[in-house]
Amino acid sequence: MLKKIINNYFFKIITFPLSLLYGFVSSTKNYLYDTNIIKPKHLTCKVISVGNITTGGSGKTPTVEFLAHYLKSIGKNVGIISRGYGRKSKDVLVVTNGITKPLLWEKFGDEAFLLSNKLDGIPIIVGNSKYQAGLKMVNNFNIDVIIVDDGFQHRSLYRDLDIVLINSKDTSRAHRLIPIGLLREHLRNLKRADLLIFTKTNIHEKNDYIFEKFNKTKTGKIKSLVEFSSILKNKNNNEIKTSDVESQDVYLFSALGDNEGFKKTISKIGCNIVGHHRYPDHHRYKDYDLKKIQELAFKNKAKFIITTEKDMVKIKDFKTSIDVYAVQMVLKFSPEEKLKKYVNDLFN
Repeated sequence: MLKKIINNYFFKIITFPLSLLYGFVSSTKNYLYDTNIIKPKHLTCKVISVGNITTGGSGKTPTVEFLAHYLKSIGKNVGIISRGYGRKSKDVLVVTNGITKPLLWEKFGDEAFLLSNKLDGIPIIVGNSKYQAGLKMVNNFNIDVIIVDDGFQHRSLYRDLDIVLINSKDTSRAHRLIPIGLLREHLRNLKRADLLIFTKTNIHEKNDYIFEKFNKTKTGKIKSLVEFSSILKNKNNNEIKTSDVESQDVYLFSALGDNEGFKKTISKIGCNIVGHHRYPDHHRYKDYDLKKIQELAFKNKAKFIITTEKDMVKIKDFKTSIDVYAVQMVLKFSPEEKLKKYVNDLFN
């Protein structure tokens, strides 16, 4: 216990100046944009940003997926741009034209690859510069609206709708600037947001801090809930039902910003979780990782190994006698009509 206290003390000493420096750089950048000393660049279509104010998993990608489906359902030509975390290239690349699907995730990043295989008729482009990626999108495709995956901090690109996701498990400790906490910028900058979505509200316990911190803000607010499809799929797209794993011993592995949220979601299926191997978000699996997962699953006598869709795309070569399946997460918004109204108002 004493060693832990000492280590924590030295961590704070070392990271506090870094946090101050990070805050200064972030505040300076925001000041330059807030005062129009630097002006964001405009595209010739509507732009919706889905972002967050912390590091870690808040559900951006499934929110992007929901919005893409909805926009397409109301007759809009949709494109998605993303940084493409975890990819080898830094170039601005077309992941898919909406028809031809990519074969390798390494070139584009796990999330962009996953979206490209789940969405039809929607082009996706990755690039470190959101503006350059957006420019390539409008120059190559007939687009009415672009959805920016993780765009809140990328102020060089003008957006017509700023949606910010806040994980409902966040605490006051998490809401300190990097590296002491998880904040990517000061909470006061949420005034730029048009809509706040508090995510995973049915997974994490009620958080008084979140309620008290944001209850009086004038920015629009809704909730999202994590649910799962009744179908699990393996790497060959063979399916089983969630009822097939009820009361069964399962071993989990995941590489997410919120691994605990994944575990809590799986527990709702009613299976017996005998172990959970956690990795950092966007982790690139090595052979020894997969060997360790297999060993622990065998050791704990698991009948199934369960992971996420995002992780499944990165383990196509994983061979084990224990069946490996990915659960398909679905977000539900409450009230959903409020979210749709924000989107509809862009075109009225």
